[in-house]
Amino acid sequence: MSSTLIHQTKLAGICTLTIQRPEALNALNAAVIRALAEAIQSAQSDAEVGVIVLTGSGEKAFVAGADIKEFADFDAEQGRHLADHGQELLFNRIERSGKPIIAAINGFALGGGLELALACHMRVASDTARMGFPEVSLGVIPGYGGTQRLPQVVGKGKAMEMILTARMVGAEEALQCGLVNQVVPLSELHAATEKMAQRILKNSPTAVETSIQAILAGYEDGVNGFEAEIECFGASFETEDFQEGTQAFINKRKPNFPGK
Repeated sequence: MSSTLIHQTKLAGICTLTIQRPEALNALNAAVIRALAEAIQSAQSDAEVGVIVLTGSGEKAFVAGADIKEFADFDAEQGRHLADHGQELLFNRIERSGKPIIAAINGFALGGGLELALACHMRVASDTARMGFPEVSLGVIPGYGGTQRLPQVVGKGKAMEMILTARMVGAEEALQCGLVNQVVPLSELHAATEKMAQRILKNSPTAVETSIQAILAGYEDGVNGFEAEIECFGASFETEDFQEGTQAFINKRKPNFPGK
């Protein structure tokens, strides 16, 4: 992991990864994508980490898009490789993470930045945040999953509006359409995100991971989400977390989940 691009802090089960390119409003380039993917992989394999938080440095931007100068001269094949490699290396890794990943959106989340937030399981935004997909104004389309994940979150109509008009939306509009889960003052963003993470950490790690798998199954082609849920539900009964959770409930005490 490049410490100059991604700053990592770990406290009480929460790993916070901060993208550090303030001079470019934290824009994504190949080096940032690679470093962030490595940092997430490290956090995913860390037994002391239960929740991952993604945010951007400074107060202006979460991630203000991709670094356009890096691919301005690409041809079609290079463009396909850029999207395919980036999605598999980073964006899909985030979405499929068994440990929940929360985006703390502290300013502009545009283009690839909004796609990064959409790949996360939840999004908390500051009241100063602005989100959007400007790609069509540049003659291109979102390429890191935006055309697929945005409709899943806000519905087809709102997704069409946001992508085809290239209009930015403010934090309150994002909350109204379900794009973000919560809006708070910028000064309270870290605390609000930490509170959400702590609520997750109180629960069974195995059940949390299995819930993510079951939810995502409903969006996979050829997969019956209800059948996937049944399988995941049944598998939960064989975990140590289930035994601990039920015994704690019966004995009226707080559970101490082993995460197995």
